[in-house]
Amino acid sequence: MKLIAALCTYLIFMAAFSDMTIAGETGHYVSGVEGIRSGSVPPPGLYYRLYSVFYRSHDLTDRNGNRIDNNFDLRVFSNVHRLIWVTDKNILGGDYFVHAVVPVVYTDFEINAAGIKDNDFGLGDIDFSPLSIAWHRDRYDLAVGLDFFAPTGQYNKRNPASPGKDFWTTMFTAGATYYLNEEKTWSSAILARYETHSNKDHSDIKPGDNLHFEWGIGKAIDKTLEVGLAGYSQWQVTDDSGSDVTWSKSIHDQVHAIGPEINLAIPSKSMFLTFRYLWEFHAVDSPEGQLMALTLTKRF
Repeated sequence: MKLIAALCTYLIFMAAFSDMTIAGETGHYVSGVEGIRSGSVPPPGLYYRLYSVFYRSHDLTDRNGNRIDNNFDLRVFSNVHRLIWVTDKNILGGDYFVHAVVPVVYTDFEINAAGIKDNDFGLGDIDFSPLSIAWHRDRYDLAVGLDFFAPTGQYNKRNPASPGKDFWTTMFTAGATYYLNEEKTWSSAILARYETHSNKDHSDIKPGDNLHFEWGIGKAIDKTLEVGLAGYSQWQVTDDSGSDVTWSKSIHDQVHAIGPEINLAIPSKSMFLTFRYLWEFHAVDSPEGQLMALTLTKRF
């Protein structure tokens, strides 16, 4: 589901036009699409989830977290279609579930100082999970999962806005939601994901591993409305490698964000709506901007 990160292939292109040292690869997963109760999985059933995500940034940061003055402008819009099947099969005392994620991405960016401008629209890299397990207890929920991202999106190294990443990713997930009172009206949650990547198919580059933390603190106002704060932090934790790496391998990107979230349940339609707006308040070797996510969940 790392769709917004697909835009970051432009950073390779950027390195060729600037004496600033900018790392050129990011992972697949996009932080910020989960928040309140992110460690919880719904009960057995079939669910469709549509993520509509918009990201905008005017700031590109260097290895020290300082803004680069290069007239940078980036807009990304993605529709992500996710089908989740929570089965009634029990593994280790938890519900076994699987999911598939199909992203469609539009990217438009320019770096006027370098004369770079590009946009593209298309299918991104598909994510599927063959093995995930969720547990539900009186005061907490837990979930773990294994995902694979396949390089199904179109990729062209001469087209920096290509929606594909050109490599496989294996992602490990562990999340927990803790309820602060017996009525479960107060909750705190954290969702951790670790990505490790293959070599790119068309060049000798292996992106470094990435670590993501998404979190949320929520208060249920009634049975249909919940409000709170959400945020994320993500880091590159190992070096990029390969003979085609042209940037400093010692530079590791990171981004941190926070913002409000509102959840609305529509019981008569078996639907849920989530709106989240997050500000990135610190970034290193990365764009720094705002993310807006509207998520619709429908149970069949």
